[in-house]
Amino acid sequence: MNILIVGNGGREHALAWKINQSKLCGNLFIAPGNAGTGQIGKNVSIAIDDFESLGKFCLENKIQLVVVGPEGPLVMGIRDYFESHEDLSSIHMVGPGKEGAQLEGSKDFSKQFMARHGVPTAKSRTFQANESKEAIQYLDRCKSPIVLKADGLAAGKGVIISTTIREAKVSIREMLEEKKFGEASSKVLVEEFLHGIELSVFVLTDGEHYVILPEAKDYKRIGDGDTGPNTGGMGAISPVVFADSAFMKKVEDRVIKPTIEGLKKEGIPYKGFIFIGLMNMQGEPYVIEYNARMGDPETEAVMTRIDSDLVELLDACAKGQLKGHKITISPNYAVTVVMASGGYPENYEKGKIISGLNESDEAITFHAGTITQNNKIVTNGGRVLAVTGIGQTLTQASKHAYTAVSKISWEAAYYRKDISLDLQKIENQS
Repeated sequence: MNILIVGNGGREHALAWKINQSKLCGNLFIAPGNAGTGQIGKNVSIAIDDFESLGKFCLENKIQLVVVGPEGPLVMGIRDYFESHEDLSSIHMVGPGKEGAQLEGSKDFSKQFMARHGVPTAKSRTFQANESKEAIQYLDRCKSPIVLKADGLAAGKGVIISTTIREAKVSIREMLEEKKFGEASSKVLVEEFLHGIELSVFVLTDGEHYVILPEAKDYKRIGDGDTGPNTGGMGAISPVVFADSAFMKKVEDRVIKPTIEGLKKEGIPYKGFIFIGLMNMQGEPYVIEYNARMGDPETEAVMTRIDSDLVELLDACAKGQLKGHKITISPNYAVTVVMASGGYPENYEKGKIISGLNESDEAITFHAGTITQNNKIVTNGGRVLAVTGIGQTLTQASKHAYTAVSKISWEAAYYRKDISLDLQKIENQS
């Protein structure tokens, strides 16, 4: 079948890499794609929010399956657009409609949803733009550290963890009164801080049935030892050594099943991925957030561990026929190290020529922020590459990733040196 992937990041390159392995994959297109996806399928110069042009392209190229990578088009209603046009409505799509995408598009909606359906999560309260005074008074009754979350999409940067109440008061004024994150912070959630270890669980669902993909853990801060500002993600690992079968059973029973049942009860159709950001608090799962798509850079680790034909699963999901489908997962470990532009997540330069991009059997280099110029691959974003090492142990996978990273270079390239080290210690103790 002819398949279109919407997006241009490392997540989309990883999806393209896996989809291209399927016996069901015919022509593969990526809109707009990057230098890496262009080596697997055909890049199409259409913006992810240009639904009219995407629809026209699908008709002209007999696209049978659309896989939406990033959250933006989902929250904006790409599925709703296709379903509202008779000539596009028969094209199958992986990704929820606008209503389902609220799980990610509105932190307040997702919190209320969790409360309605008994999904364990941190206590929180939401404040509107005109409630800055009330928010500050509420903070006086809170314990630090405290988490502040912009309600809307803020490109992964709308969460602030304040170590003191004084800091929180300054931040909430900036968010509500000064619109620090634009319209995304016209509403702000004040949330209790959960102590534990984070991980991400990924579910593919047709709204009725589901399969659980490999779990992962990502590293959001820019600096070694989890220091400095948050980023879109500086690395990821899979599997997660503390997510044993007993813990994952709790996740399935207390989080996944109530989430999917909740969507059904509320009449919200959902065909796509659900990313569940979790905190493991002394063996108990608490939901930090939902996303309506796969994570990045977690996808770059997760895809290397799926042995099943991914297109079979995606096609069944899009058709509402996931019942009875199983997923086969490799026992191997994957460690993804993100190579970023110098200065990221603040200001950085583009257009730096990348050298050393030769593939190895032990590591896969997924492109995130790259383009091809004058037959050379150059940087075109903050997060440039996601180098994924594979091994029989976490330590071995990490070694393979960093060996590959050491061979790649461009001016002012930056990466963390400690991805997976925290969990290697747990692995070595067990």
